Amino acid sequence: MSRAAKLTLAATSTMAIGIVVGVHYGQQAEQAAMHAGVIRDVEQQRIKRERQADFEMQRVVEEEYRKVQPVSGDDGGGRS
Repeated sequence: MSRAAKLTLAATSTMAIGIVVGVHYGQQAEQAAMHAGVIRDVEQQRIKRERQADFEMQRVVEEEYRKVQPVSGDDGGGRS
């Protein structure tokens, strides 16, 4: 095999290995980013559930207070 052929084979083999390694690391980075997105979505859903529960609890407390102490000009809005 000639020297030019050997250099061409080595260069193309090195490039192919480099491309495979680059794609592999790119896929790992993409997978990590997607996983972080899922974690972020789960956390946002948890916060939303907590806020909804707090809102419901406040609504119940407000109803109890309105039973005990009626508000004049009650339009159901709470604040004036």
